[in-house]
Amino acid sequence: MKPSLVRLVGFLLLAATPAAAQTLPVANPVLERIWRLGNDSSQVQPLAQVLLDSLGPRLTGSPAHKAANDWMVKTYASWGIPARNEPYGTWRSWRRGVTHLDLIQPRVRSLEATMLAWSVGTKGKKVEGKVIVLPDVADSAAFRAWLPQAKGNFVLTSFAEPSCRPDSSVKQFALPASFERFTKERAAARDEWRARLRRTGLSTDSLQLQLAQAGARGILTSLWSQGWGVDKIFGTRAPDVPVLDVSCEDYGLLFRLAEKGQGPVVRLVAESEALGEQPVFNTIAEIRGTEKPDEYVVLSAHFDSWDGASGATDNGSGTMVMMEAMRILKLAYPSPKRTIVVGHWSGEEQGLNGSRAWAADHPEVVKGMQALFNQDNGTGRVQTIGLQGLVGAVPQMAAWVGQLPTELSTDLKLQIPGAPGRGGTDNASFICYGAPAFGLNSLPWEYFSYTWHTNRDTYDKLFFDELRSNATLTAMLAYLAADDPVTVPRDRRVLAPDQATKQPQSWPECSPAARSSQESRR
Repeated sequence: MKPSLVRLVGFLLLAATPAAAQTLPVANPVLERIWRLGNDSSQVQPLAQVLLDSLGPRLTGSPAHKAANDWMVKTYASWGIPARNEPYGTWRSWRRGVTHLDLIQPRVRSLEATMLAWSVGTKGKKVEGKVIVLPDVADSAAFRAWLPQAKGNFVLTSFAEPSCRPDSSVKQFALPASFERFTKERAAARDEWRARLRRTGLSTDSLQLQLAQAGARGILTSLWSQGWGVDKIFGTRAPDVPVLDVSCEDYGLLFRLAEKGQGPVVRLVAESEALGEQPVFNTIAEIRGTEKPDEYVVLSAHFDSWDGASGATDNGSGTMVMMEAMRILKLAYPSPKRTIVVGHWSGEEQGLNGSRAWAADHPEVVKGMQALFNQDNGTGRVQTIGLQGLVGAVPQMAAWVGQLPTELSTDLKLQIPGAPGRGGTDNASFICYGAPAFGLNSLPWEYFSYTWHTNRDTYDKLFFDELRSNATLTAMLAYLAADDPVTVPRDRRVLAPDQATKQPQSWPECSPAARSSQESRR
């Protein structure tokens, strides 16, 4: 190792390791003020209650999303922070109404079911029909020959789980040999179902379209999230037929009754309203810089959500963190050296469309970006910060973390040098330009099993001590980045070859945003 590299590594270890004697109040009066505001007068919980309980989920293009945009602008204004709803395109607007699905034969049971986003309803009618299973056909021609039998029926199109217990529960109580046999038999059954779907010759969207055209009364799906009582809820493009997700337990009931020839019949009432293409917006707020107003620190979190629940941890949690960080900064650091901007993005769930559009529309921000901090993975405290392959940014990030109080930095790790994000969350919309856009990555809190895109992503799943900590951390990092006399370099690492192809990897290219529903279908 070269002597210069030894000195750099030594500096990074020293900077990223808090001094043992450092306790609050810290030596820096702004950091001390941020700490007190973040802990003594936090607004994270009341903000979350209004957003998640009263306003609710924020499906892109929906009236609920626009109402939440407007609420956010008013909230920022009440704090003395200028904010605006900035349009970037249009999206198909849709309003959810009441959904009720009941088993009425061979016995009565109210079923747990959620209409998929953008589905048509039953137009005020009670619709009844027999429940049938998607057939096991030899090939696509045989499936086309079967299709007329779908008319007037509710068709089950998903795999029926043999058990809706999480594997952790089965493994805890079953004998090892029983658990192994159970998982092998389930895997074989899943493979058989996938083969059944492939033999139709259709994708999921095309299958739903064909069933709708054949006159199916409804399409019933189930996407179990591997946890107790939890399904993932997405959307549909099927016209003219209601498409619903049925909970793992109730879907299994319907599947077994149909498979065994026991004549299940269901009754559905589903309300929805298609509102056509409507403008969609990012909500942007900023505190203007005093010395370097054309250089930017950006706080980032997507505001849209799926609407099977309330969008609490995806991404109400990140939204609250960034709002609270801005509130704190306005009080503790009202005249920043660089401009501090927060972006609450729409359309993330449809492909990072809001942030991609904003990056393309604001090259001056991308060019002048000192740092972007994005948070988008649940309610847990921030555990790692990825450097995204920007080796030149390492000394600055390490120095900023080194100034944090021990309560925030003891368990915080830097991923050095990291690799540039290629999608998945909104900092990828900026790192593709080579801008210093970093992810604040949280502890999982069973995020992917229980709350990510599920029917259980609700207010009660938030843990507010963690969110208060994250907001305080974000405000401190934003202050340190805005105040730093050094502009963060953009030197990029040489990327390792792709493990699969063994070919050299290149820096990700910036993808254009889909600025309308029509563009998203091309």
